[in-house]
Amino acid sequence: MIKITDAAAEQIRAVANNPDVFGMILRVAAYQEDDGSVNYAMGFDHEREADEQLICNKVEILIASSSTPYLQGVTLDFVEMGPGDMRFIFIPPFSAEDAADPESEPDAGTKSGDGPETATE
Repeated sequence: MIKITDAAAEQIRAVANNPDVFGMILRVAAYQEDDGSVNYAMGFDHEREADEQLICNKVEILIASSSTPYLQGVTLDFVEMGPGDMRFIFIPPFSAEDAADPESEPDAGTKSGDGPETATE
């Protein structure tokens, strides 16, 4: 299932202390577009019937069953995209494997959208 890095977990816990999200749980979602690309999203929400409730790196999350297949092996991280520009990103499992394998070459059929995605809230 989804992994949450220490940096992302720390930031999520800090945001969860905001009174605007009191009593809510972090929802992580993903869906596939017609072209095969996957979009990721996250935000605080209330639990719904049939949600899967998990704890990842001490962070409680909700996942709708329709998102589960697209979140397998995905890593949620919180990184600096540029000076002072901190963002949550979703890293698909193939990105982490490709980065760890120096012999891995980009596939000619790989779209630019197949790398880490920034989260929408």
